[in-house]
Amino acid sequence: MILDTNALSAFADNDLDLLSILPSDRPWALPVIVIGEYRFGLLGSREKDAREEWLDRLISVVTVLEITERTASFYATIRHQLRVDQRKIPPNDSWIAALAMEHQWPIASRDGHFDVIHGIRRIAW
Repeated sequence: MILDTNALSAFADNDLDLLSILPSDRPWALPVIVIGEYRFGLLGSREKDAREEWLDRLISVVTVLEITERTASFYATIRHQLRVDQRKIPPNDSWIAALAMEHQWPIASRDGHFDVIHGIRRIAW
């Protein structure tokens, strides 16, 4: 399962509802985009140092999904589909969706706009 930024934030806050949907028998992953968005959010936080240490520990034990040329092909397909369907989602979420499509993993997210992308399964909590 891929964690979106709001899922990573919920995980950091020990959100029990999120924890109940995370698989214990399968790996889960963080896209580099999510890591960047989370770090951006920490820049103004009073808990910046502690949260960055927590994030660094987490990154050392989970799969980090990076953008590749193959990912870019999925991204292009998704953006084209959204244009044809006259739908818009944030560009970073298009990249997260491309990684989900590439790896065939669901996305843990509260963002309903993932639901308009063909071939993506979002798991909400």
